[in-house]
Amino acid sequence: MVRTVRARAAAAAALAMAAVLAAGGLWLYALLRANLLENTTGRTELAARKVAAQLDTRALPPGARMPAPESGVDLVLVRDGQGRTVNSTASAPKDSPDFGELRPGPGQDSRSAVLPAARPGAERRVVVVVESPGPPGAHDPHFVYAMTVLGDVDDATRAVAVGLLAGSPPLIAFAAALAWWVAGHALRPVTAIRTELAAVTASELDRRVPDPGGADEIAQLARTVNNTLDRLERSDARQRQFTADASHELRNPLAAVRSRLEVALAMDRPDRESVAAALADTERLQRIAADLLLLARLDGGPAPRTEPVDLALLAAEDAARRPHPRARLRLDARAPVPVAGDPARLERALANLVDNALRYARAEVVVRAAAEDGWAVLEVVDDGPGIPRADRDRVFERFVRLDADRGRASGGSGLGLAIAREIARAHGGDVRALPAPAGGARMVLRLPGRART
Repeated sequence: MVRTVRARAAAAAALAMAAVLAAGGLWLYALLRANLLENTTGRTELAARKVAAQLDTRALPPGARMPAPESGVDLVLVRDGQGRTVNSTASAPKDSPDFGELRPGPGQDSRSAVLPAARPGAERRVVVVVESPGPPGAHDPHFVYAMTVLGDVDDATRAVAVGLLAGSPPLIAFAAALAWWVAGHALRPVTAIRTELAAVTASELDRRVPDPGGADEIAQLARTVNNTLDRLERSDARQRQFTADASHELRNPLAAVRSRLEVALAMDRPDRESVAAALADTERLQRIAADLLLLARLDGGPAPRTEPVDLALLAAEDAARRPHPRARLRLDARAPVPVAGDPARLERALANLVDNALRYARAEVVVRAAAEDGWAVLEVVDDGPGIPRADRDRVFERFVRLDADRGRASGGSGLGLAIAREIARAHGGDVRALPAPAGGARMVLRLPGRART
């Protein structure tokens, strides 16, 4: 079984060379044989016509012995219309065939044929018959038969066949060896890539495979592998940072809960305030754990299910669930905004954006839903302090809070905007932070629109 690329290339080259040699050899053999047979037939016919010309001019009297023909013709016979031999170059051999049935066709003065061997071990012969009016005064036409043994033709074609058979194996072997060498030379960068890639471990994700340069498939493979390693390294760094941030974020409320419970247990009668504070910290831990679980599902989970969703209706339902927000919440949605997505996840993304706006708004938060150029756009605008230009992309990173103390005091975990962006990207869209026209922050969620039916 051929297992390596080099072996497969060598085998393919050997098969291709064998096929070319077989086809070319058969063509050369047939062409050479046809040319030799044609030349032999022409010489035989020329000898027959010379005798026919002598017969027509009385230069060859009946019964006269003809001299040996030229050009390697073995036998010439002259027969009358009754098939009787009138002249011949020599005594007919014992295995000489009967030429009586070989005559030119209507409208023709000659005919040729290749006769098979008369017995095993004998040789084939080519016979040409030429019709002649005969000597002056003859009542019936005469026929001149010339015969040449094809021994030389058979020997020459046999020698060519033997030469082709003898020369084919070295050529096939050369083609296989050349393909083996070329494939090995071409695959040398692949070996280097494989060796370097095998050395990449979880602790050495910064290693990269060698790039051979150029624009061929192997160079593209090397660049693709390096790009994949880049993404893997970034993902690993992101995962490590996420784990560290999550551990830090969970450690603080756990320590607070423990200390409050220890203080409460140290009292004869635990005060209600300590238990309430411990309960609040526990609820915050639950929210963080739920957010972490959702992010884990967004990172490695399947694509969201899709069904018709109206962003304007989602925004109205979210506003209705907030009876007493700390800032006034106003909805601006003049028409349905249909999209295809997971209603629960899109509702979560909207709620996170609104929660973030309400956390920093001074007096008002505006939620707008509209369709623009084939996109469904949802904007959440607040009149708070806004987001500095340098931090407009960083706020979507996990556990990032521009005001850490205020975020913890208000219950924020730094995961809300990250979750909103992951949900948007899972639906083929994105979330961006932009400045509001009158100050504050403007979060814009864009999703591929869905035509209304």
